Amino acid sequence: MKNHFQTDKAAQPNHNPGRLKRWLPPLTGLVLAGVLGGVWMLHSNNAAASKADGSDAAKKVVVQELAATDYATVEERELALTLPISGALNPLNQATVKSKVAAGVLTTPVPEGVRVERGQVVMRLDSGDLQAHLDTQLAAQEDAKAKLALALKNQESNQTLLRQKFISQTAYDTAESNVDVAKAALKSAASQVEIARRALDDATVRAPIDGIISKRFVLAGEKASPDTPLFAMVDLRQMVLEAQVPTSEIPRVHEGQAVSFDVEGFADRHFAGHVARINPAAEAGSRTLTVYVAVNNEDGALRGGMFAKGSITLEKAAAAPLVPLTALRQEHGANTILKIENNKLVAQAVKLGLRNEDVGMVAVTSGLTAGARILVVKLDGLKDGSPVKLPPSATDKLLSNTAASLQQKG
Repeated sequence: MKNHFQTDKAAQPNHNPGRLKRWLPPLTGLVLAGVLGGVWMLHSNNAAASKADGSDAAKKVVVQELAATDYATVEERELALTLPISGALNPLNQATVKSKVAAGVLTTPVPEGVRVERGQVVMRLDSGDLQAHLDTQLAAQEDAKAKLALALKNQESNQTLLRQKFISQTAYDTAESNVDVAKAALKSAASQVEIARRALDDATVRAPIDGIISKRFVLAGEKASPDTPLFAMVDLRQMVLEAQVPTSEIPRVHEGQAVSFDVEGFADRHFAGHVARINPAAEAGSRTLTVYVAVNNEDGALRGGMFAKGSITLEKAAAAPLVPLTALRQEHGANTILKIENNKLVAQAVKLGLRNEDVGMVAVTSGLTAGARILVVKLDGLKDGSPVKLPPSATDKLLSNTAASLQQKG
């Protein structure tokens, strides 16, 4: 029984508790190291993935596509400050001819709208009574001449008698006085003849200036009295635009300033003139002064009474790059403009010249050249260095549509 028991015990595995205690710490350390290593590897992989995702996100930059109205190409033009005006056009030279004598109207050979020259006969009055009056004055002049001749003869005779002491000094003085009276009478008669002759000449009415007959006030057969209007005429070669300007703007208006204007009915033609003079007194109750603009009208296109609208050029700058006021930005107290270069916005400092608030433009004296593309609106997020994309041009669209069409046909 004892031997059998020993044999079976020897066949069983050796389970020594002390030996197990010796191997347990190393095994535990290995397991823990493996677990920590797995955790570290997982954390490293996640960090690397997060870093890669962040780098990719940083590389994804939003490109702003601009509309055609967001940018413009800079052009070099003249810029001017102007003052709007309006008013009526009137001929510089015009005349209303009145009758100088009382006479009937015989003929009016020149109708309205006909051009005449200075001195040309445009109307004839009845000269019968005027001729008779001239004849009477001529006769009176002849009578005065005869009386003067008689007075001179008497003076000569009395002078001889006075030397011979046949008459007194008083009698001689009387004869000499009669000569003076006769001379005065002849001079008066000559003046009356001249007046009668001029009256007769006034019966033939002539044009006082070169121009066009604008109106006839009397016709043949009617009676004209002194100061009766006979006809009116105008010279259209020089016109005057009379414009009312507020007194607050007058300090900026000077003689010689250029004026441009349009006239109703002339859609494709513009007219020009210059400030000729300024009325020194303001219109009562309106606080405006009349500015007279001289206009050359050699071709006679403009007529009296036409209404014109235009502007006075108060100040004008030489040709320079022009930019809209909306394109200006302020950076560190300096005026800047965002240019578009290589599909990127570039801040460009500029110096400004003449500014016109009415048209919303300003001249650039330095820092910008014609042909540059600039941003003309303020868009959120766009600044120096921002990438942008321009819209396709009409040519690009045409080429793209043509290629698509050919591809469909193919």
